[in-house]
Amino acid sequence: MDLAFLSGLVMTNLHYILLAITVIILIALIFFININIKLSRLNRRYQKLMQGMEGANIERLLLAHIDEVRETVEKVNTLAAQCRHLDAVTKTCIQRVGIVRFNAFNDTGSDLSFAIALLDAQDNGVVLSSIFGRDDSRVYAKPIVNGQSSYFLTNEEKEALDKARTVRVKE
Repeated sequence: MDLAFLSGLVMTNLHYILLAITVIILIALIFFININIKLSRLNRRYQKLMQGMEGANIERLLLAHIDEVRETVEKVNTLAAQCRHLDAVTKTCIQRVGIVRFNAFNDTGSDLSFAIALLDAQDNGVVLSSIFGRDDSRVYAKPIVNGQSSYFLTNEEKEALDKARTVRVKE
């Protein structure tokens, strides 16, 4: 192409070329303003994030927080294991008690005899009976497995066992 031809083409279409360049500059200006607004917002967020840090390294702070979170997770896991252990232990502890007082003999004056049932969460435990007489006293212990005894239970012992078994244990 000839330089004179190109120069003539530019001169005849100069107003279109200037209009196109102006539109491109306006579009670039809009992009520039948009980028400046986003940068300003980012700068404000950064300043808010760094407020009060005064020379502190954000990476060091984040690593310290990550270490704290890991330690906390370990402590929570330890506490959860201890809770599971305590739950298992408490199931074998005495949780239900039933007591019945009665007068074993007509010649004694008060309800000084008693039967007491002591049970865990699975209805295992013992029934203790104390028979109080004018001349002597006796104490009996009968094991309970799954709410039943392999020994003969008196009516008072059965009543104490029933009272203990009706006690609701919160889980």
